[in-house]
Amino acid sequence: MACGILLAAGQALALEAPADPVVLTISGPVTQANKGQDAVFDMKMLAKLPQKTFSTRTPWYPEAMSFTGPLLRDVLAAAGARGSKIVASALNDYKTEIPFDDALRQDAIVARLMNDQPMPVRGKGPLFIVYPYDSKSELRSEIYYNRSAWQLKALTVIP
Repeated sequence: MACGILLAAGQALALEAPADPVVLTISGPVTQANKGQDAVFDMKMLAKLPQKTFSTRTPWYPEAMSFTGPLLRDVLAAAGARGSKIVASALNDYKTEIPFDDALRQDAIVARLMNDQPMPVRGKGPLFIVYPYDSKSELRSEIYYNRSAWQLKALTVIP
């Protein structure tokens, strides 16, 4: 097994079952369901996906922070998800819409670490969709800040 999925010739075959508590559920049109019709991930499964780390300034912290996690597009690919938009839902029931194309064009991550440490719920964790705001001026806007769901628990893919 590699990256939380079984691989053959570079194609995802099956998403493994989570061994630990589920931290992220992807529903909607997914081809790699591992719990009913959903694709679910525990923290170890997300950690097995290729990781990206970047430092960026955000509106929520006084200085730049380092974030680490899989690219949003890699998480969606592991679930075999395709659609036109994504509804990200947080533990506090906050919801935001993200164009599916964002996951393909932007290097947004599903951050699981901030400054190399797991994020507690009170610290915007355990998962936080973060864009590399400092990499492009277009990302430093309310549009992208509003798409940055912290305390992320679910992604619903809309066809």
